[in-house]
Amino acid sequence: MIHGLLWLPLLAAFVLLVALGWIERRRQQLFRDWASGAELAKLDGCGAARLIEGELSWSKFVAGSFQPVGCFSVKRLEMVELLSLSSGEAPLTEESEGACRLRLVGGGQQEELPFADARRARTWMDELMARSRCEL
Repeated sequence: MIHGLLWLPLLAAFVLLVALGWIERRRQQLFRDWASGAELAKLDGCGAARLIEGELSWSKFVAGSFQPVGCFSVKRLEMVELLSLSSGEAPLTEESEGACRLRLVGGGQQEELPFADARRARTWMDELMARSRCEL
């Protein structure tokens, strides 16, 4: 009987991993539905973002759905800055990695879009600036 009880924590860990995998799969499927038709889309630990017809919107995954956090019109985009996620107004250098945020400035509006990866954020900076130039 004692040998059978030794397997119980392993069984619990297996059930927990299956449940977490199911939640992640559901999150990814919801993201695919949410981002369908987007010109540019991302899903990471900081949330999801999509660009549809010049309108950038981003959301967080909360309680089984995407809750809107903010939006920004790329047509009004004047400047994009890459900043550290946690240290105030400190800009990131080219070598920096990890969590960061994009500050979008334009039309008297200022919004911040969080990213889990600085490399992807740099790619988004270039794409957004290119698209804002096309919209002008």
